[in-house]
Amino acid sequence: MSVQPGRSGSSVRFQPDEEPGYAVAIGLALQYCVLTLGPIVLTVAIVVRTAAGSELFLSWAACAALMVSGITTIVQARRVGRLGAGYILLMGTSGAFIAVSVTALAEGGPGMLATLVATSALFQFLLASRLSLLRRLITPTVAGTVIMLIAVTVMPLILDLVEQVPEGAAPAAGPVTALVTLGVTMVIVLRAAGVMRIWGPVIGIVAGCVTAGFFQLFSWEQVAAAPWIGLPTAGWPGFDLNFGPVFWALLPAFIFVTLVGAIETIGDSVAVQRVSWRDDRATDFRAVQGAVAADGLGNLLSGLLATVPNTTYSSSVSIVEITGVAARRVGVYVGVGFCALALLPKLVALILSIPDAIIGAYAIVLIAILFVLGMRIVVSDGMDYRKAAIVGVSFWVGSGFQSGGLFTSQMNPFFVEMLGNGMTSGGLTALILSAFVELTASRRKRLVTTFSVDALAEIRTFLESFGARVGWSDEATRRIHHASEEALVSLMGDEADESGPTRRLRLSVRSVPGAAELEFLTVAGEGNLEDRLALVGEQPVEIAAGHDLSLRLLRHLAASVRHQKYHDADILTVRVDLPVAA
Repeated sequence: MSVQPGRSGSSVRFQPDEEPGYAVAIGLALQYCVLTLGPIVLTVAIVVRTAAGSELFLSWAACAALMVSGITTIVQARRVGRLGAGYILLMGTSGAFIAVSVTALAEGGPGMLATLVATSALFQFLLASRLSLLRRLITPTVAGTVIMLIAVTVMPLILDLVEQVPEGAAPAAGPVTALVTLGVTMVIVLRAAGVMRIWGPVIGIVAGCVTAGFFQLFSWEQVAAAPWIGLPTAGWPGFDLNFGPVFWALLPAFIFVTLVGAIETIGDSVAVQRVSWRDDRATDFRAVQGAVAADGLGNLLSGLLATVPNTTYSSSVSIVEITGVAARRVGVYVGVGFCALALLPKLVALILSIPDAIIGAYAIVLIAILFVLGMRIVVSDGMDYRKAAIVGVSFWVGSGFQSGGLFTSQMNPFFVEMLGNGMTSGGLTALILSAFVELTASRRKRLVTTFSVDALAEIRTFLESFGARVGWSDEATRRIHHASEEALVSLMGDEADESGPTRRLRLSVRSVPGAAELEFLTVAGEGNLEDRLALVGEQPVEIAAGHDLSLRLLRHLAASVRHQKYHDADILTVRVDLPVAA
């Protein structure tokens, strides 16, 4: 069965629906801001300075990026309508957009960047609303692989940070400072419990800062020069609405990178659900849709304000795993903190004064945990030789392009820039291979009928006809039919006894080696069968009644059950192993 029992010994201290004290929430929010402020601002600086943009535009774009990150982080935590995941998902500038953003700035200026970012954001809203249609392509295998490749993409930059020290500092300053930060953090992560574990990352950073003080690694000139409160007085460039050749040449690249960013967001929103609850829960794909939609909102706001596009920061998943705090209140406070920092240049300068070696050392812990989370997502979906091939080949293709060892000398410089990002090249490879497997698999046969118990006779006839065509034995056909009955009754839940508008059901079936795969698709309802299956699996058989009995029978008949809930659809996939001939 794909349904697994709850995690024993879960270390989650505060679930999303619980509220920690204000001191804990504010302290964690400050920690999150410290760890995320640098990447948000520095990514903007890399794009603008690489494209030879003005310092006036840079000051505007950095302030706008912080403000957009704050707004969208609040939306992710609180969920506004269908926008947001309802989990702590930190938002910030996307490194995947560096190459295309630099090209847009260099060839068309800030106005062209604003137009392209805003236009590509519309694609992300469309993707979020129709995510159920891409369920066979953007799978846990693809999402987990992309998360693993994030580590491959980011880790070289993090290791470079560890070695960076100011000119004139002792050669050992960076390594020693990083080692102290990493050592203290790991001791607390591995051995501490309770409140100490929550404050562990801050203690590690403080220990690193004390060590850095002995090596005189701090520079206070930038802090002293920055004003306490302020906003850029100018810098917004407006839009380039000429829609000339530059726009049409770069739009496909922006849409593709937007897709890659959406896959990363899907992976992050799946991963954060797995570490935010004390007991295992089935992935709520409505939350995933909300996360992608909020990501699209961030990109739209980034376009309107002419700054680098937004995305979820995967490090937030690692921090939730380390601290055990997943309360939405913390996510809201982080968003408020980003917005406040956008208005407080001196505090931004103070946080940025923390030596790179300290930030890099702690980031090593975050990225290492993130890599393992990606592996867990891949394995949680079940592993066979096909999925193993997709993960292995995609991972090493991404690693090869990231290291510059694959075909880069024969490629156009633009594609070298884009595919040189391991997450982009490896994610694209995983998508292509997954699409190939789906397109070359045995064809599905479909039946459209009413979503009611009255459809059982029609479903029986449909399955018997299909079984005769593919050569199922009578015993196999009966087992599959029984599983379909229990799946339908379980999916209906208490709705079977209610009157109301008739819903439609689309049942598809296909034969796979040694098994049959049934897919029930209808409009969305409430509750998730995977959670209910896990619950009844823990209860004594004697107390089962009504639909719980159908769940127990389904658990017995099916090899795996996967229930994906979207805003627009309920999709129940049941795999039934065929009896082995004697």
